[in-house]
Amino acid sequence: MNNNLNKEPKAIALQYDTVNAPKLTAKGNADLAEEIIRLAEQHGVPLYENSELVNILSKLDLGEEIPEVLYRVIAEIIAFAYHLQGKKPEGLI
Repeated sequence: MNNNLNKEPKAIALQYDTVNAPKLTAKGNADLAEEIIRLAEQHGVPLYENSELVNILSKLDLGEEIPEVLYRVIAEIIAFAYHLQGKKPEGLI
């Protein structure tokens, strides 16, 4: 996810293993945000822009699971990313 609405870009990265809640794996501003975005693009990781969500998630510590209050919104983003990649979660036909 990234945020280009402000002068200084912000980005976060989440990891989801289909078992546990998604965890924050990277966050940064300015050059570090640009590097996170570049690496995501290089590896075919879908990007999602939402400045409010980036601001909330960037307050988490690295390795911390997303708060339960955000499960639904993050689940919708993950489902959309799966759809874009032609993937289905395990257990779905």
